[in-house]
Amino acid sequence: MSASRPAMSRTTMPPPPPPPHLRAWPHRDALLVDRARALGELNRRLLGGGRLALFLTWPALLQLGWALVVGSLGALSLSPDPFTLMLVVLTVAAGLGVLVPAVFFQVRGLRRDRDVRGRLVQWALLDRDPARDARHRAPVLSAAWLVVSFLMCAAGLWLCFAVPAAARPGSTTYTDVAYGMGAGFGLWVTGLAGLAKAVAHYRLAVRVFGAVSARPASEPVPTPTPTPEPAPDGRSASSARPPHA
Repeated sequence: MSASRPAMSRTTMPPPPPPPHLRAWPHRDALLVDRARALGELNRRLLGGGRLALFLTWPALLQLGWALVVGSLGALSLSPDPFTLMLVVLTVAAGLGVLVPAVFFQVRGLRRDRDVRGRLVQWALLDRDPARDARHRAPVLSAAWLVVSFLMCAAGLWLCFAVPAAARPGSTTYTDVAYGMGAGFGLWVTGLAGLAKAVAHYRLAVRVFGAVSARPASEPVPTPTPTPEPAPDGRSASSARPPHA
């Protein structure tokens, strides 16, 4: 790292780039190195494998908490004796203890992704580096987020419609329908959040990294050859003698 930027670690998010009047990179290569490191770390925090694992963990905990809450309330309707009531209270408390943190951390993750994306744009707009910017588009990770989120959305929509449609009087309880529709709704909302994230990263990659010309930055732009203007008498201004008829 150059002296203009504090050290970045794996536990702290890279700070935003300094304002123009405080930038003290000794040369452009040092700026590009710091820019590449910051973009790599921000991309890891936005789309990395650990982030994808958390994206799958919180919906799983949400489903577990919802199952505990709905299942215990269903048991309460069967035999409301004191022992069952105490067991239901404990189970509902355990379910809420899993459900509430899952929702909280999902919302917190969405806000965190917004901050990371904004900081990534700030670093990307410092300069252009086609040789390194290609890997920051992260097409494989973006596609993985897109596929996982689409499957989650499809499963959630299927549960929301299939469970009520398959309900039969006498064999399907209200608890079964509530559980199926709640589980489907949770999957659908989480999948929508993942789809929005994948699409936002694709648009960001096209807008920030895809606008770089295919010509390397060090290659000069060729100057167009001027077209000779015609002479005042209508003849060509070229010094070459026209061929004889």
